[in-house]
Amino acid sequence: MNSRPVFETPYERNGILSPGLSILPHGTERYPVPGGGSRAVRIECGDEISVIDREGLQPVELVFFAPDGSSDAGMIGAKGGRDPKGLQASLSSNDVSGRKVLKALETAGFDIGRADGTLLFAEGARAGAMETFFASIDGLLIVCAAGGPMDPNAQNAPTEIILYVHRANPREGTGGLKPADPLADPLQNYNIQPGNAKAYEVRTGQFIQVMDVQGRECTDFQCFSMADLDRGIERDINMTTTRSLTGCIYPMPGIMSKFWSVDQKALFEVVQDTCGRHDAYGLSCYPRYYDDAGYPGHINCSDNINDELATWDINPRVGWPSINFFFNTMIDDQHVLSIDDPWSRPGDFVLLKALTDLVAVSTACPCDIDPTNAWNPTDIQVRVYKENEDFRRSIGWRRTPEADVEATKKTGFHKCFAKHTREFVEYNGYWLANQMSNHGAIAEYWAAREKAVVMDLSPLRKYEVTGPDAETLMQLCVTRNIKKLSVGGIVYTAMCYEHGGMIDDGTVFRLGENNFRWIGGCDSSGKWLRDQAEKHNLNAWVKSSTDQLHNIAVQGPLSREILASILWTPPTHARVDDLAWFRFTTARIGDLHGTPVVLSRTGYSGELGYEIFCHPTAAEEVFDAIWKVGEPKGMVPLGLAALDMLRIEAGLIFAGYDFSDETDPFEAGVGFTVPLKTQQDDFIGRKAIEERKSHPHRKLVGLEIEGGIVPRHGDCLHIGKAQIGVVTSAVKSPYLGKTIALARVDICHCEIGTKLEIGQLDGEQKRLKAEVVRFPHFDPTKERVRGNY
Repeated sequence: MNSRPVFETPYERNGILSPGLSILPHGTERYPVPGGGSRAVRIECGDEISVIDREGLQPVELVFFAPDGSSDAGMIGAKGGRDPKGLQASLSSNDVSGRKVLKALETAGFDIGRADGTLLFAEGARAGAMETFFASIDGLLIVCAAGGPMDPNAQNAPTEIILYVHRANPREGTGGLKPADPLADPLQNYNIQPGNAKAYEVRTGQFIQVMDVQGRECTDFQCFSMADLDRGIERDINMTTTRSLTGCIYPMPGIMSKFWSVDQKALFEVVQDTCGRHDAYGLSCYPRYYDDAGYPGHINCSDNINDELATWDINPRVGWPSINFFFNTMIDDQHVLSIDDPWSRPGDFVLLKALTDLVAVSTACPCDIDPTNAWNPTDIQVRVYKENEDFRRSIGWRRTPEADVEATKKTGFHKCFAKHTREFVEYNGYWLANQMSNHGAIAEYWAAREKAVVMDLSPLRKYEVTGPDAETLMQLCVTRNIKKLSVGGIVYTAMCYEHGGMIDDGTVFRLGENNFRWIGGCDSSGKWLRDQAEKHNLNAWVKSSTDQLHNIAVQGPLSREILASILWTPPTHARVDDLAWFRFTTARIGDLHGTPVVLSRTGYSGELGYEIFCHPTAAEEVFDAIWKVGEPKGMVPLGLAALDMLRIEAGLIFAGYDFSDETDPFEAGVGFTVPLKTQQDDFIGRKAIEERKSHPHRKLVGLEIEGGIVPRHGDCLHIGKAQIGVVTSAVKSPYLGKTIALARVDICHCEIGTKLEIGQLDGEQKRLKAEVVRFPHFDPTKERVRGNY
């Protein structure tokens, strides 16, 4: 094709942009293929097939089978003759995508051993590179983003590609989307059109999937214990009881996941939720709501629920309480309950597990007089699955607002920490341990200060930056002088927007002359690097390696001793004992023939410490080797609760709390990452940061607070009536025996010794006395992190 087609654009209408609601042209279908994974798609004669390499440098294998089982790449106009080894490896790896492809092959009776393979993007494709083909016959297309596990010393992470299929003969219809594929073979499957409801029975252990098919549509859900109905008692979801027992506005996947009846009997639990925004306060829409708005006789969910539940002789109600999935409500400062468009995107769903036999009812809300359904009611899909399906707990995660939803993942070290706790919380798309059952946060904290701890930091985002212009790209995008960074060196730095606000903070590893690894807290930083490479026409690639490099941190006074006894390093590299602060080395477990890892002398605790990076498949072996030596010395696993204590004491900032895109590095307390005097090159945000530094308004300071109350993030700071700052992080310090905080304070009131008050309740009726103190609170000269005990 002579010009690149536009496959999808963000939804826009009269000045309103909705990045999460991408619009595909009629007849165009989109299929993401995970890095290292594969996908099978039915193709019809005349279909246009386009494959896009999103991040670049990703080889792709195609295989096409005709209905008679023959395979010939020429059937789609491709050059064949290649053995699809990458696809075969993917299918033998037993990952989720591979199992689905094998099932499709088995159903069709096709033999992968007879496949005629095609290789795309073999010669260093740029990010966004595309190849297009046309099918001359019906058949089955298999696409593989080829690649195996990445060695921690390498940078060849397999990454996602996108397959678009533009149908030669698109199905006629209203233009709406089809329901996403079922999670498994459903026992019951209902499409509920707006203005309708459906009641159904569910047995103990079975799963209920409630899906917003088109996006921005609400659905009321209510259920009853069948055992109680048999006794003539109506026991349905009671949200007051549920809120009281869970301590949450509404349950989410994890520990506090159950919905309860007024008798405090658990009815069901939430297993998966890809949206995360619902309502548990309002009734299902009811006749009076429309009557009072000037729409008498408007169809409503409460009447529909009454009609459906009549089969079970359940008493009708004027307005039904329910959990209103995808309904977006909020309470403002005047205590008014208001509504806005739902957050749900096409295909978003909740997955529920019945904890007793239930009669359930679901609706597709008909409200078209306000933003309840974004002014446009659409359909809801309900599916019931058998009780023995293996559905894992998950909270939907999106790397960026427009990205595909991802399930919450377990890190490679998850099983190791699960031996010590069941308390896991979602963090950046992964389940991480919060605290250990037989230790607790304070014991974990003291182990870090006195002996050693091991913690899981795998959710940190890793990006491989390579190519002849890799140094130029990093020099442009971070505030440090990357030209001064030696191979084997690490530097902590900020990354900023043009106005000086921080995108992220993180570390840059230099692996070679043109090879870097960026490790930060969010995916926005990796996307920013890739966008700048394209904008400035740089010959550099930015590839995500987060899922290929998982890492644990070993921190504390004994960390060096523990690791020195189990890690072998090459003769040309530093030994563990000699590895300097902010340096890294390749290493192996045990000896020359052991499992490869990368060891860095870095951490987030304020103590001597290291981080060990490995492929997830090697994670348990790495953990066990460290634990075998560390446990007898008093090593303890450490969770997020104790980590927060450590990092606040050490003055280590955290995104979303101590800095945001409105905060420049000087306001965030990391002005040392911006060497304006010695860094002569320009970098993004430099001009704005120079201006902000010469006219500062706010500064990050340390506070000591009288008494034992720990302030909350965002609590206001006052001198008299005037607000002069906010608390960003706070904790009761075990080491100091005091309550301490980090706070962003007006430059006029940031001197050590300044007396402040922290406002609580309404900011006026309760004040906590505080004083500006030296920052950081713990080891301000960094002697311990240097190993000087």
